[in-house]
Amino acid sequence: MKVTILLPAFDEEQAIEKTIGGIHPVMSATGLPYEVLVVDDGSQDDTARLAASAGARVVRHIYNMGNGAAIKTGIRAAQGDVIVTMDADGQHDPEDIPRLLAEIAHFGMVVGARSRESQTDWYRDLANRVYNLFATYVCARPIPDLTSGLRAIRTPLARQFTYLLPNTFSYPTTLTMALLRAGHCVQYIPIRTARRIGKSKVRLAQDGARFLLVIFRIATLFSPLKIFLPVSLGAVGLGVFWYLFTLITYGPKMPPASVILVLSGVFFFLMGLISEQIAQLRYDRSEDSPLIGNFDPDQQAGSEPPPARTEGQP
Repeated sequence: MKVTILLPAFDEEQAIEKTIGGIHPVMSATGLPYEVLVVDDGSQDDTARLAASAGARVVRHIYNMGNGAAIKTGIRAAQGDVIVTMDADGQHDPEDIPRLLAEIAHFGMVVGARSRESQTDWYRDLANRVYNLFATYVCARPIPDLTSGLRAIRTPLARQFTYLLPNTFSYPTTLTMALLRAGHCVQYIPIRTARRIGKSKVRLAQDGARFLLVIFRIATLFSPLKIFLPVSLGAVGLGVFWYLFTLITYGPKMPPASVILVLSGVFFFLMGLISEQIAQLRYDRSEDSPLIGNFDPDQQAGSEPPPARTEGQP
């Protein structure tokens, strides 16, 4: 099993050498063949040169395209059977990589979930808690860390969903929901992150509002009925409430607002039902999807995944 350690980087000259320097001894101790792949997302500093001198293979974007775009480029360029993504700013401990790889034989993706001991800002913790609760509702399973950048995923599986990933910071959200919606197993293991080296690229107000919109967009893409059904019930409930209120105060007369609200609720439900069927057809596991139970650790990079079972086979 060959492993690709994928680091998206944008102006990370302060941390890139230290990060790569910490990866080499950890991966050498595992005895697994590996590569460190740095995708330089249009950096204006010495990120690319320092990464290459530290022993990484560097792929460059001519201009800055976004963290998600760098991840997609790295997935396409990866030579390993398993891809481990991690931040290039020193937040993630390379010692956690073997812990992820130890679980990948049994899961489609293994994610490092940040524990309370992680050195993070309070406002990010609050935002992540809201995102995790919402994702848990949409996915119908506990999501302890929706936005963690430290994760291991099988390369064929990552490439299957690459076209869905956005170019922004929300790629972990999309990847998690896509795998769960398609019926793949995702495992979470606790990790402890450190303070990043250098200045953060995330703008709290602008990126926070944009990420919240992305969450709703992804939710409607993967589990639309989870969004449409509460809206439908709310509209119908409000219509019934307004009818009862007018019935008590003004007598037995159907107010137009109640009719509009009830009909709107019915339309919302029907739209959600149709959207759910479309999502089910699109994201259900297909015959060419890699199977979780048949992972071959001796499979070489570039070889074909095991064939999927068809109906009637044991």
